[in-house]
Amino acid sequence: MSFIVGLTGQSGAGKTTICEFLSDAGFGIINCDDVARECTGKGSDCNKALSRVFPSCFDKELSINRKGISEIIFSDKDKLKEFDDIVYPFINRLIDERVKELSYKYNVIVLDAPTLFEAGADKKCDAIIGVVAKKSIRLERITARDGITQELALKRFRSQQSAKFFKEHCDFIIENNDMPQDAKKKTEIIINKIKERSNG
Repeated sequence: MSFIVGLTGQSGAGKTTICEFLSDAGFGIINCDDVARECTGKGSDCNKALSRVFPSCFDKELSINRKGISEIIFSDKDKLKEFDDIVYPFINRLIDERVKELSYKYNVIVLDAPTLFEAGADKKCDAIIGVVAKKSIRLERITARDGITQELALKRFRSQQSAKFFKEHCDFIIENNDMPQDAKKKTEIIINKIKERSNG
């Protein structure tokens, strides 16, 4: 059975960069955002369930208005919980399928999952890496990357776990406030430790 690593952290902390380093090390990657997008594809069972709770965010073909639903769920914690409770079971089932497929090829599989803990996917992991960064740096990165306002970015931040949470719940922490070379060195140390652990 493959050794499963969770990769999670704060929005804008640079998790994608860390994921690239893990991929370069020969680890299999499951992008859980892609899994979520697949689960919420046009006409999916997940969308049918969501449309009953968020009807204004779907058209007749059950395509989701991602921007519209983001504005609703990141402004209201109760709505976010409703959304999560519907979506996460679908995501977890698909993650299990992907792990099974990749386990024939990779000794180490990474679940690249911003909401690893919220989805309960942390329970699938043998080790967890958390990526954190200063708020000002994250804000700059995420507004440039996603083309969203600072206000929406801050709403997203408020809906997520704090750096303290990740430091308390992850096996490894990468503070990604500096240059990519610095993040690479930190990641390489962790990669070596994971290889040791996965080889028993």
